[in-house]
Amino acid sequence: MMRAVFVSALLLAAATGSALADPDVAKGETAFKKCMACHAIGPGAKAKVGPPLNGIVGAKWAHFEGYAYSADIKDGAAAGKVWDEATLDAYLTNPKVLAPKGKMAFAGIKNEDERKDLIAFLAQFNADGSKK
Repeated sequence: MMRAVFVSALLLAAATGSALADPDVAKGETAFKKCMACHAIGPGAKAKVGPPLNGIVGAKWAHFEGYAYSADIKDGAAAGKVWDEATLDAYLTNPKVLAPKGKMAFAGIKNEDERKDLIAFLAQFNADGSKK
C-alpha cells in the first residue's frame, strides 16, 4: 500500500511538472544578476556591500578574510556552520530566518527552481574564482 502511494505521488509530480528538475546553471547565472549589486564571483572578485561568493558552496560561514560579517554570521562560523546546499537554499529563501540581524537586505527568492539554479551556478566556482 505504501509503495502504491509513493509511486502515485511520483507519477503525479511528473505529470504536473513539480518533480525536481535538474538545476540549470545558465538560469542560475541569470538569477545571480539579482545578487550582483552586492556580491561578485569569478576571477578577481572583490568584496562589495557583501563578500565575494567564490567557493561559497561547502565553505564555512564567514570564510572570506577581511570582510566585516554580521554577528549572526560570525556566531554561525563559531558554531562550525557550513554553507552546504540545504543551508544556502534556506538562506536564499529568506536570509532573515538564518541571520535575523544580518546585513543582507534581500527579501529572498521564493521560487525553488530559481534557488536551485542559482546554487548550481555558485557551486561551479572554486575559492580562487576559477571554474571547477
